[in-house]
Amino acid sequence: MPRTTRPSDAGEPLAPLPQEFAAIIRPELPSLIQEIGIEVSRAYPEYARLLSGPYGKAIQVGVEQNISVFVEQVASPSMPSPLRDEMLRRFGRFEAYEGRSLESLQGAYRLGARVALRRAKRIGRRYNLSPTLMLSFADALFAYVDEIEALTREGYLEVQTKAVEHDETLRRRLLHLIMAGPPVPRTAMAELSEQAGWPMPDEVTLVAVRPSAELAGIDLDNDVLTDLGGPHPHLLVPGPVDDARRERLMAALTGVRAAVGLTVPTSGAADSIRWARRLLDLADTGVVDDTPLLFCADHMLTLWLLSDTALLDQLARRELAPLSRLTATRRGRLIETLRTWLDTRGTAAQMGELLDVHPQTVRYRLRSLEAIFGSQLTDPERRFATESVLRALHLQDRRQKARR
Repeated sequence: MPRTTRPSDAGEPLAPLPQEFAAIIRPELPSLIQEIGIEVSRAYPEYARLLSGPYGKAIQVGVEQNISVFVEQVASPSMPSPLRDEMLRRFGRFEAYEGRSLESLQGAYRLGARVALRRAKRIGRRYNLSPTLMLSFADALFAYVDEIEALTREGYLEVQTKAVEHDETLRRRLLHLIMAGPPVPRTAMAELSEQAGWPMPDEVTLVAVRPSAELAGIDLDNDVLTDLGGPHPHLLVPGPVDDARRERLMAALTGVRAAVGLTVPTSGAADSIRWARRLLDLADTGVVDDTPLLFCADHMLTLWLLSDTALLDQLARRELAPLSRLTATRRGRLIETLRTWLDTRGTAAQMGELLDVHPQTVRYRLRSLEAIFGSQLTDPERRFATESVLRALHLQDRRQKARR
């Protein structure tokens, strides 16, 4: 039993209880246990029902063990109490299984201690025990209550930890099934969804996250599925990311680089995470401006244009073939002028300001482009293909400059 002491009024440390005190207390135990049971049942009706139910005998034995061990440790302070310790952990586990907090059980412990202290005062008057001895008893009693509360909490937390780990495992398995998509049977996902207590939404939004030490402490909404332990951490948000969800994500992911994919039907979750991861890559290489939280919805055209670089090279070779015989310097100037014209459809003066050249130079280049490309710039389909290639090449150029 702990021998923690509190200072007395005179400032002197309290002495341990004399072993003879146990002999005085023992005859009181049967009636004291009965009195504690009555007081606890009156104050906590839920325990009154338990005492009269199928677990009543086990609870009664546990209470008797708690009180008896206290008395025995007065006589033999170093005496171990494995049966009592395990019984207290069982009390904690039972409270966790019943879905209750430890508040009521801890209150019952303290009420029992007050009843025991009240009885001790009567005994003290009967045997004319000194006030210092009674203070030592009170000190030891409430230290004992701290001890039994700690043991109970061990059992309680053991169940809670296992429950949380089990729920997290189910939710992670569900996330993996959703990410796998068809041909995973919907019945399998529905069953796992029910076990995890996570209603299956019609739409989902995936979030790609860069590995970071900050992920260990993030606080996300309870309906967000997560897999943060692998080399490619990600989250699944049910439904779209509205303004409120956006703010919460930004707050939770402070200090973490992340990209939010597009909202898709649940069966298309793999597409959403693929786009989100691609956007993170584009931010890494400087193609898109990096922000605390990137959104694919803001960069859909960029994602599309750079989705297949090998195909882009083929398309660029075809659309810009008329410029292939020019020198690299003249070719670069004409491409820049053509892209500016397709982007702005501006006047020579406006384009001159953008290109930092004289308007007459712009007019000369435009006449050269008309002569080189001919009908390619007047045909809507060919002009669209050329404009797409030039936009994509401009994005690639940004990436190369960022790398340099």
